[in-house]
This record gives sequence, structure tokens and C-alpha cells, in this order.
Amino acid sequence: MSEFRFITAGESHGKAVVVIVECLPAGLPVDVAYINHELWRRQQGYGRGGRMKIESDEVEIIGGVRHGQTIGSPVSLLIRNRDFENWQEVMAVEPREFSDEKRARKLTRPRPGHTDLAGGLKYDTHDLRDILERASARETAGRVAAGAFAKLLLKEMGIEVASHTAMIGGVPDRPIQATWEEIAALPDDSPLRCVDKKAEQRMIELIDSTKEDKDTLGGIFEVVARGVVAGLGSHTQWNRKIDGRLAQAIMCIPAVKAVEIGAGVEVSRTTGSQVHDEIGYNQDERRFTRPTNRAGGVEGGVTNGEDVRVRGHLKPISTLRRALPSVDVVTKQESAAAFERSDIVAVPAAGVIGEAMVAMVLADAAREKFGGDSLGEVKRNFAGYVEQLRQY
Repeated sequence: MSEFRFITAGESHGKAVVVIVECLPAGLPVDVAYINHELWRRQQGYGRGGRMKIESDEVEIIGGVRHGQTIGSPVSLLIRNRDFENWQEVMAVEPREFSDEKRARKLTRPRPGHTDLAGGLKYDTHDLRDILERASARETAGRVAAGAFAKLLLKEMGIEVASHTAMIGGVPDRPIQATWEEIAALPDDSPLRCVDKKAEQRMIELIDSTKEDKDTLGGIFEVVARGVVAGLGSHTQWNRKIDGRLAQAIMCIPAVKAVEIGAGVEVSRTTGSQVHDEIGYNQDERRFTRPTNRAGGVEGGVTNGEDVRVRGHLKPISTLRRALPSVDVVTKQESAAAFERSDIVAVPAAGVIGEAMVAMVLADAAREKFGGDSLGEVKRNFAGYVEQLRQY
């Protein structure tokens, strides 16, 4: 089996987030500093909450890597929650009795927009912390770590993945269109990973005023993958289409409520002659070209050789300092929703998570296409396919 797969475990305030990554070829160089840098990027962005100041995530590789390279077996990762020392009793594995209910931190007042109530109903629990702890975006630290491995694999095939913030809270009026060069040039310490500095300043001002109002904001991030060869994915079955896989990968990020590929919803408002990308051919480079990329690098469920472009639309964060009305699930009495430490906005962080998810979808499709138990075999198969494309 050659698919790239991963699974995570762990709770927001538990001991750690655990990740297992399967089907990496043997011989892939692993840079722990790079993985930690990706985790750091996830924690950045203007408008983030207090937890980002408490924890600085670092990965521990438990298995699957030896002497700086993968060995073909599953890779297991551990990302410790440094705030766990303040939650040891609340998140203890063993049974606990609390004489003081406040120390138990039991959650019975669900937050509108969060998983609290729906999860409590599903799993028949009146302590909604059981739901909150796993539904928390803390789990995405594991995805970013797994995605770093996917990026390392894709890099061996000349594929790069990056993201930028296209909108926050309706600023600017239309999502920012950014070139790959503009996105790649963004410094890692950019406040909001926005290529338009005037728009970014307006976003910051909006975040500040929203914080004063004890409210939250959503926005749009875009993930772009450059260097993707034509032919990843398949038109032959619904669940093999690369655009469907990308859409699921972005939609499963907490707070994402809509996904666009390429021109997205705009294609429904115009004519075919204004939407479809014309096809040309570069004789010198022996490859097909397109002057536009409204398809977002995907046609018919298959990558077409252009940049893959995917946007995620985030709703405002569900945890508000100015709590919305709710109902206590035990007493059934009206009550203000519970408050847990939260962000004002997390669009730049969601973009980093989006990079990881897109990278893992592309890595999965590449493993499906090129196979190989060792990195050398993968690269030989890849090189042969690239030559096939040149000879087409």
C-alpha cells in the first residue's frame, strides 16, 4: 500500500498530541528543525489568544526515523502540551472526585457555533469538556507536524506549498489575489501573512476594535501549491478526484465553512468563454500552457500542471468573551455560554494548517501515482513520468 495516511490522538489540555504517519518511503531526509518551524508558524498571527504565549510546540519523533531518515515503517510523533501541568487533575486518566466543582472545570453551558452540544447529544455526556477537549483546534498541531513530512516528500519532486491571508472580516471588499512570488516573499514574522500591507493594516485595526467589543472574526486564506505535475488524482471514481479530496481536507479544518478551488463561486456567475482556461503549447519547454488558471490547477478531478489554488472560508471563532445566550444541559435553564481561552481571529494559522492538509492530499496522490518503497525508487518513477509528459 502506497497511500500517505495519518491519524492523531490527544486532547487540548491532555498530556500531548500524538501523530502516526504511514506510507512514507524509506530514505526520506527528516529535518526536525523544519518540523518545529512549521509548528511555530501555526502559532503565529495577530489576534491569537493567550495559549500561544504559554506553549512553544516541539515535536519528539518516537519511531520510524533513524539517523535522520525514514526507514519505511510508520512514523510516530509526540507534541507535548506544556500547559498540562495546570490541568493534571481535570484531565487525569484515573477516576477523580472533586469536592469543589470549580476545580473540576465541568462544562455544561454549550457555546453556540461549537461542537459542544451536538457532541454531548451524540456521546450522551453532560460534561461537555469530553467534547471540547478533542474538538479543539489544538489537534491541528498534529496535522501540521504530519504535513511537514508531506512537504518534505513533495520537495523531492519539486513541489512547494505556501499560503496567504486573502481577507479578514470583510477587509478588503474582495479576496486578495496574490501571485506565487508575492506569497513566497512573505516573511515568517508577517503579522497576518497578507501581501497587501495597506489592507493588512486595516485588518489589524479591525481586529483591535473587535477585541474591544469582545467579539471574534472570520476570513479567507488561500493555499497555493507550485510545481505540481499534471496527472495526480483521477476522473474514474468520485472518491479519487483530487478536487474532492482537497475540498474535504480544507473543510475539515476547524471553523471552515466553505471551500473554493480556483475561481470558485465566481464561475457560476459568468459564461464558459470567460471561465475556461485556454490551452497553448510551449515548443521550447515541450509542455502545454495556460495563460490563466481559473480552474485552480485541477480539471475533471486531475491536476493539469498549473498551480493548485484552494481557498478556505473561516467563520468567526465560536468562543466569545461576550458570551452568547445558551442553555445549561443539566438544569435546562437559560445561561450565558461558557468561555474558554480563545483567539479573536486565526486566519493566518488556518492557512498554515491548510498548507499541511493540501500537502498531505498531494503527497497521497503522488504516492498513489509513483509508488515506491524507497525514496530512490519514488524519484526514479517520478523522473520517468516527467519524461513521459515531455514526450506526449
